[in-house]
Amino acid sequence: MATVLLAEDDTDIQFLVSFRLTKEGYQVRAFGDGLSALADAREHPPDLAVLDMMMPGMSGVEVCRELRKDPATAYIPVILLTALAQEADIAAGFAAGADDYIAKPFSPRDLATCVNAALAGTRSRRPVAAGRSQRRASDNR
Repeated sequence: MATVLLAEDDTDIQFLVSFRLTKEGYQVRAFGDGLSALADAREHPPDLAVLDMMMPGMSGVEVCRELRKDPATAYIPVILLTALAQEADIAAGFAAGADDYIAKPFSPRDLATCVNAALAGTRSRRPVAAGRSQRRASDNR
């Protein structure tokens, strides 16, 4: 089961995203601020991160930059989820290393589709832990 790290300070949105992704079969670790989410990602790297851009303590863009700096978390796909939808905001998110950008209001189904696609596209980039082999869907043919 893939793990999704969710950093969202709005409790209603946090619940909605957690519910939808859990329904999709993901384990969700949710946090209300960027600092806590980053600390968790460093200790237990998730398979994917969904980050709100505007949070107390540390923004989603800052968390994304920090994840990209660390070789242990640099491979993690990042989806930014935010009400900031100006061209400059989107450019800043991608410049920080985000893989996708979803503007609020959003469809939970569309978010789940983006998560599924991001995880499917990273199976070949994810580093293999020492002593373990990486198995891809193509290996089952």
